[in-house]
Amino acid sequence: MPEPLKNLLHEALVGDMADRIAANASSFDRERFVRLATDGLGALELMERSALIRDALFATLPDDFPKAAAILKASLPADGKAGLSGWMLLPVNQFIAARGPDHFDLGLDLLKALTPHFTAEYGIRPFIHRDQQRALAIISGWVDNPDRHVRRLASEGTRPRLPWAMRLPQLVKDPAPILPILTALMDDPEDYVRRSVANSLNDIAKDHPDLVAAFIGGHIEGASAERRWLLKHASRTLLKKGHAQALANFGFGAAASLACELRLANSEVLFGEGLDFEIRVANAGKAPQSLMIDYAIHHVKSDGSLSPKVFKCKTIMLAPGQSHAMTRRHAMRPITTRRYYPGKHRIAILVNGAESASENFVLRMPSLDQS
Repeated sequence: MPEPLKNLLHEALVGDMADRIAANASSFDRERFVRLATDGLGALELMERSALIRDALFATLPDDFPKAAAILKASLPADGKAGLSGWMLLPVNQFIAARGPDHFDLGLDLLKALTPHFTAEYGIRPFIHRDQQRALAIISGWVDNPDRHVRRLASEGTRPRLPWAMRLPQLVKDPAPILPILTALMDDPEDYVRRSVANSLNDIAKDHPDLVAAFIGGHIEGASAERRWLLKHASRTLLKKGHAQALANFGFGAAASLACELRLANSEVLFGEGLDFEIRVANAGKAPQSLMIDYAIHHVKSDGSLSPKVFKCKTIMLAPGQSHAMTRRHAMRPITTRRYYPGKHRIAILVNGAESASENFVLRMPSLDQS
C-alpha cells in the first residue's frame, strides 16, 4: 500500500530543513523552529503540515521580507552544496505566497530561484491574483530562460484552473493575456514544458471551447510531430465532447455513409466485473474516412438520472467498402473518483463526436443482491 501523502512532511525532514537554513543564518533559532514545526505534526494532513511549518518560518525568520528572502535564497542548493529542496519547499512556497506580494519583484525572483529545486506553481498565483498585468509582464520574460523549470513555471503557474491551487478568476474569464506565453513555449525542446502548455490550453477549453479550437486550428498547419501531439493533447476535452472544429482540426469530419453496430456480450454486469462489447463500423461511402471511435458510459446517479463519461477507443482510416471490428471490456469496479449505483446504465458509441449506436445494460451491486 502506498505511503500516505502527508508523510512527505515528517519530523526528520523538518530537522534537515532547520539545519540547511541555520547554515546560512547565524541568528536563526533552529530549536524553536523545530519545536514549532513539529508540535502536533503527526495528526495533520499534508497541507496542514505544510501550513504548520510555514507558521514556524513566520515565527523564526526576520519579519523584514527582504532579509527573510535573502536567507531562503542562500539556503537553496548551489555549487554542490545541499540546501532546501523537494518537499521542504512546499511550506516555503506558502511563506512566499503570504509575504511576497508586498515585495512583488523580489518575491517573484525568489520563486524563480526556487522552482528548479521543487516547484513554485502554487506560490506564484497570489502574485497574479494581486496584480495580473504586472505579474504576467515579469513571467513573460521567463519563456527564454535556459532553465526548463523556469520556462515550465511560466506556463504551469499561469494555468487558469491549476488542480489543487488557487483559481485565477480573471484568467478563467479572459485567458487572452496568457496565450502569448503558451505560443512562445509551444515548440519548447522539453516535453516537460510542452505538456504544461497542453494542459493549460485544455484548462482554457473548458470555459472557452471555440477560442481554443480556433487557436489550435491556427497553429496546426505544418506542425512538427511534437507540436501536433501537444495540440491534440490540448484538444482532449474538446474531442471527447465532439466539438466540430476541434475534430476538423485533426481531419475528423462528419462521418458519412457509415454503418455502426454495437453488440453487448452481457446485458447485466455484476459490480466488480466488466461489460464486454463489440463495435463494428463499415464505410459504405465512396471516399476514405478518418474515424475517431470513442464510447461513453452513461452512469446512473443517486437521483436516478444518467451522467456520461467518455473513454478513448481507437482511431482508424476506413477505405470505401471496408469494415472494422473491435472488442473491448469496460471494468465496473471501485475507483476513488466515482460512486456507482445499481440500475439501468447506457453505453453509446461515438464516431467523430457523434453518437452512432447505443445499448442499455443493468449494473447489479452484490451487497444489494444479498440483502
